[in-house]
Amino acid sequence: MMSMSNRSLANRRLTLPGGADLAYRDNGRGPEAAAAQPAIVLLHGFCGSSAYWEKLLPMLESRHRVIAVDLRGHGKSSGAGDQILPMEQLGEDVAELLKSLETGPVVLMGHSMGGYAALALAEKYPELLAGFGLIHSTPLPDSPEAREGRDKAAAALADNGIVPFVDGLVPKLFAPAYAGTELADRAKEIGYGTAPADAAAAALGMKQRPDRSAVLEALELPLLLVAGSEDGVIPPAKVFAAKGSRTRAEVLDGAGHMSMLEQPEQLASLIGSWLENDTTA
Repeated sequence: MMSMSNRSLANRRLTLPGGADLAYRDNGRGPEAAAAQPAIVLLHGFCGSSAYWEKLLPMLESRHRVIAVDLRGHGKSSGAGDQILPMEQLGEDVAELLKSLETGPVVLMGHSMGGYAALALAEKYPELLAGFGLIHSTPLPDSPEAREGRDKAAAALADNGIVPFVDGLVPKLFAPAYAGTELADRAKEIGYGTAPADAAAAALGMKQRPDRSAVLEALELPLLLVAGSEDGVIPPAKVFAAKGSRTRAEVLDGAGHMSMLEQPEQLASLIGSWLENDTTA
């Protein structure tokens, strides 16, 4: 198994007001870069970490300040600390980080569960945002079937631990062309770093999240919605379920739920184009 240092890219740590530690990566391009353009903040998905962005970061960090967070219960951050980890808590953690770093308004982008956390932050702290993106995520709540699945996931994690759970989860995240490759193996290695109790708490937190379509529609900001044509977890129709007045909606052909690993060059190009053409308008 890989060491935790290989399962997270975090190189800094903030102690939150409640005592929990939030680990994050910040390429720290300095106040000149921050003043010229907003920092990009990346939030990973369930059983992931900042390492989910490892292929994307070199392409973004050359031109932007990028902050990649290990969400609570994941990576090098503190554990959930409770049986349920609400998406609102994840959003609050990131808001505290942005205030502490005095970033000014940022471009916040969330993948899957990270999108749910980003939406919770956007609902409470829209003033912290200069742009907003959902990558393979949705403003919609879980369906009844999905909520039942969260309960089963939490039970399976309690009974069998993280390794069999991640081994079953990860292949579903990738398009068939990528499911049996080293990319999926890498996602598994990252996932093994999540404690079973923390993964279960996050699953139950996702189960509780409300419909935040109205939050997305009310944001008077540049929005980027990215879907994978072969995403079996959150298909394009759910990604695009709600849009704001300044929305760019894009489908990555052939990608599943993990385009940051499957098609990093295409995703980076799309994000770069959006930043250049939409967020500076």
